[in-house]
Amino acid sequence: MSVRTDLEDGDRRLGRRMTSWRWDPARRALPVVEEAAQHTKLWWGAAFVMVAAGGWRGRRAAAAGVVSMAVAEVVSNGVVKQLWERRRPPQEWVPDEVPDRPDSSSFPSGHTAAAVGFTAAVAGVWPLAGALCAVPAAMVAGERVHAGAHYPSDVAVGALIGLSAAALTHRAPRLAVRAALK
Repeated sequence: MSVRTDLEDGDRRLGRRMTSWRWDPARRALPVVEEAAQHTKLWWGAAFVMVAAGGWRGRRAAAAGVVSMAVAEVVSNGVVKQLWERRRPPQEWVPDEVPDRPDSSSFPSGHTAAAVGFTAAVAGVWPLAGALCAVPAAMVAGERVHAGAHYPSDVAVGALIGLSAAALTHRAPRLAVRAALK
């Protein structure tokens, strides 16, 4: 077997195990977090709270988070999903009926890219707020696999896109100043 085959097999086994996870508190909490994360509502709400209650640091953290989230979404949903077609995990893996299962490519997870992009950028400006955002971000990532919307590798690549977007957002102002001075 090749390394790629081994990775795909492990991805499918882990995905199947996660979709069959039956712990009741998680089964109740994860859909609530996913609904809040739909259309980035959760992250816009967090940004609003930071702006309203966080002073200068909150405004700066919120701006970094929103910009990074936007970059992550454009890259994951607007570029990578269009270039890499991957079917969603099989419906039979998911014990409960998922009412609005996506039709788009499974790879990568745009929800995870947005969540991690927002959280990592916020953490770079305001570590405490970033730590607070990390809890729902991790829950969003886990929920995407648990609900059968993504394979674990889709979520991992979404997280990498989010981290890259946050790093770019953090460095972009310095790069722009350096380019302007040349």
